[in-house]
Amino acid sequence: MGMAMSGTVNAAPTLDDPYAVALGERLRRVRQQQHLSLHDVEARSNGDLKASVLGAYERGERAVSITRLHAMAQFFRVPVAELLPEPVSERRPGVVESEHVVLDLVALERQREREALLARYVDSIKSRRGDYNGQVLTVRAADLDTLAAVMDTTPVALRSRLSTAGIVR
Repeated sequence: MGMAMSGTVNAAPTLDDPYAVALGERLRRVRQQQHLSLHDVEARSNGDLKASVLGAYERGERAVSITRLHAMAQFFRVPVAELLPEPVSERRPGVVESEHVVLDLVALERQREREALLARYVDSIKSRRGDYNGQVLTVRAADLDTLAAVMDTTPVALRSRLSTAGIVR
C-alpha cells in the first residue's frame, strides 16, 4: 500500500542514498536557475509545494514520488527528465564536467583570426557584462558545450584544443 500511495519503493531515504541526494541537487539547481527561494516556490504554488518538504527533497532526506516529481516539473516548466540525475554510467561522452572555464583573453587575442567564432562570442559576453579587464574571462562550461556544438566538435575536443593553444587556463 505504501507504494500505491507514495509512488516510491523506499519511503525514507537517508543522506546515504546517492540517488536521492543527486535528485535533490538537480531540484535545487533548477529552482535556483529560476531565481526562486524555497518560500517563493511555496507562495507561487499556493502551498502545493511546501518549502520544508522541497528543502527535504533537495537535501536528499525525503523520497520524491513520481506524482510529486511530475508536479514539480510542471511548476518549474521543465521536462521531468530535467529533474532526474544522470547515472554516472550514462553521462554523455565529451561533456565537460567543471562548472566554469577561465579563458586567457591575451592568448585569445593573439589567435583571434583562427578562433574567430570564440572571439566574437567572448566579445558579446564582455559587452553584456561590461567586463573589459582584458586579461581573463570566466565562462560557464555549458557555454563551451554550446560552442562545441556550433563548431561541430565535442566539448572535450574543443577544450583540449583551446588548452593546447593556451586559451583555457
